[in-house]
Amino acid sequence: MITLNAETPRWQAPRFGSVAATGLLLLVAACAGPQKAVVAPPPPPPPPPVEAKPQALPQAEQNRVALLVPLTGANAPVGQSIANAANMALLDAGDKRVNLRVYDTAAGAGAAATRALSEGAGLVLGPLLAGDIGAVQAVAAPKNVPVISFSNDSSLAGGSVYILGFQPGQSIARTVSYARSRGIERFAALVPAGVYGQRASSAFVRAVEAAGGRSTAVVSYPRDPAKMVAAARSVTAYDTRSKTAKPTIRPDGTVAAAVPAPVPFQALLIADAGSVAAQFMPVLVKLGVAPGSAAILGTELWNNEPALANVPTLRGALFSSVSDERFRKLSERYKTKFGSNPSRLASFGYDSVLLVNSLAGNWPLGAPFPVAALSSRDGFAGIDGAFRFTPSNIAERGLEVQQIGSGTISVVSPAPKSFGN
Repeated sequence: MITLNAETPRWQAPRFGSVAATGLLLLVAACAGPQKAVVAPPPPPPPPPVEAKPQALPQAEQNRVALLVPLTGANAPVGQSIANAANMALLDAGDKRVNLRVYDTAAGAGAAATRALSEGAGLVLGPLLAGDIGAVQAVAAPKNVPVISFSNDSSLAGGSVYILGFQPGQSIARTVSYARSRGIERFAALVPAGVYGQRASSAFVRAVEAAGGRSTAVVSYPRDPAKMVAAARSVTAYDTRSKTAKPTIRPDGTVAAAVPAPVPFQALLIADAGSVAAQFMPVLVKLGVAPGSAAILGTELWNNEPALANVPTLRGALFSSVSDERFRKLSERYKTKFGSNPSRLASFGYDSVLLVNSLAGNWPLGAPFPVAALSSRDGFAGIDGAFRFTPSNIAERGLEVQQIGSGTISVVSPAPKSFGN
């Protein structure tokens, strides 16, 4: 366990490669002038826990918050990034009413949560992994301590558990809505086999219906080359289109080969990583999805793949995600402070601590955390933009729509800065 307080030097994790409105303003002033955790070789063991030096307010006069993340093991780089960013937020906010303590979940999230609560934690930030949420909830729920997890598994939200992770369904809905506003009516989707694909499929069907469009097909595929080709043939209805194709007799009496009818959709969602979408494209082109004949749609996962800007067959493709503008500034400060680049998920640590600080004034010393304040319809502002928790305890985010160009990825529809109530 590592103790962090607003006036003391902070723990620095081993180096590795890879919200409130008030806190956000502090960040901006300081800067002015979709996933699963990345697996990496285990880093060197972290330094021994550093106890805080004397401060203006004794720890007994602060409410304690536990940050549960992996600091050792395969997921340590992500966990350390989150912890370091949380440290930066604590310093930026400058609020001395919160005593943040970091606990390593690598050896067991339940044990880490038990220790945190025994040391007086009134709120848990984390864990990172969906598989750890049950163990943490089992410890925290009996003591009425809320848990704000960094997972994106919405099925685990509810009761005392809040999910802060990025939701593919929200990204799909935003992109479909934008495409519909551009006159696209007929949609189809390719979704990977597995839980992510199932959720993407359900989100896609709901989004198309809500936007007033029509779904022509939703086809699932395993990541096997032959089966991906079969899925592409199915979603484009290639076999049916080929059977109905008829040769054309030219004016000079010669006969042109039969050309299948156009594909039945105007937009195709590929609910997978952008690199997988790029693998699909040569096959789709041969099956009638010529560049410009149908819009290609992606998910929030594409936001972590800048190399997609250089894939010619994806030129014009659309996807939605949180804005990276503020994260880039945070990343620059992080690298200056810690000597390495942060995980993209480091923003969860920053935003969750700023959220806590924004509510610290309504959290009397020794009282339960003001859970009702998490349901504010005005929401919160953070590194990843505006967000708020829905009645089902899932973070709803303001997303921007991006479009892949020739060597660039540009914003074609900015994220809303606040929520209309």
